[in-house]
Amino acid sequence: MNSRLQQQLFISVITAFGPSLICTAEVNKVETVAPDVYFHEGDLGRRGHCNNGWIVFEDYVLVVDGNFPSGAQEVIPKIKAITNKPIRFAFDTHHHGDHAYGNQVWVENGATPVAHTGVIDEMKKYETGYYGNTPGRWEDAAKGRPDVAKSKLKPPTLLFRNEMIFDDGKHRVELHHFGVAHTHGDGFAWLPKERILFTGDACVNGPYNYMGDGNSEQWIKTLQAAQKLGAKTICPGHGPTGGPEVLEDQIAYFVSLRNEVKKVADKKPEEVKAAVDQIKETLRKNERIARYIGAFFPAQVEKVYVEMGGKPFQTASVTIEDDKLHADSHGRTLAVKPSSDKVLLSIPRSTR
Repeated sequence: MNSRLQQQLFISVITAFGPSLICTAEVNKVETVAPDVYFHEGDLGRRGHCNNGWIVFEDYVLVVDGNFPSGAQEVIPKIKAITNKPIRFAFDTHHHGDHAYGNQVWVENGATPVAHTGVIDEMKKYETGYYGNTPGRWEDAAKGRPDVAKSKLKPPTLLFRNEMIFDDGKHRVELHHFGVAHTHGDGFAWLPKERILFTGDACVNGPYNYMGDGNSEQWIKTLQAAQKLGAKTICPGHGPTGGPEVLEDQIAYFVSLRNEVKKVADKKPEEVKAAVDQIKETLRKNERIARYIGAFFPAQVEKVYVEMGGKPFQTASVTIEDDKLHADSHGRTLAVKPSSDKVLLSIPRSTR
């Protein structure tokens, strides 16, 4: 299965499974994590939005993640209802559309997009239309998302290689890059005083792990480096907030997944494909990581198997053409049969 199709299947899966999670936070509600520090769980199921965070400094506001354009438009009034300080910076934790396609909206509201240099490298690889080549991911998304079609891609212009610091004496936010994880440009926002860590999709809280643009072995090392910060509160890219156990469980999931795939790494692709359900059930027995298992699980097994030297075994599990799937994925209404991992697709009229 090609990486673009994998990404869109991932989006479909997270849209399907999002409502089934047990959450302490409410979607589209502002949660005060600490004084002047806020978290907003995005409406993933209906609008494809990622989570956002923001920190109110003495003279300005720093936002975590650009979201989609409609996600940015959802969050901005809520920020302004809390403070009249200007929104000066929007930090993209990585290059994916639900975390960076809203950049232009933030710019129009006075903010500068910020990111690790790897975000630009990834955009040059996938946003080929913007960089003067054939249409890329943005153009595909615009076919099915009016908010993307009405906006324009705005790559981040304030970049850092390893670390960037915002500090007004009262609040300190450190932007870190610890290595490859969900993508090759993942960034973390760390608040050392409050011990709060915004992780983007390098760490999620539920079945939201898209692995097509990253590397599972390096991902574990990156999360272990982030773990050394000693965060007490984890604000993930998708799913509700939690304590350090969210980071611990995310690491444990990847470790367990790799351990199980390693047992069949020397087998033929068709044999590994046949073992997917058995691997799934083995991981499901661990209650701490079971919530990370979703309908995208076969692609995750395949990804790890290929990293270990195997060959792809997945074929397209849907008949919708690649471009159509990419364009519609975040705008779909999906349902999941409670007794299975099968995803039922229903495309709203507004996105047809």
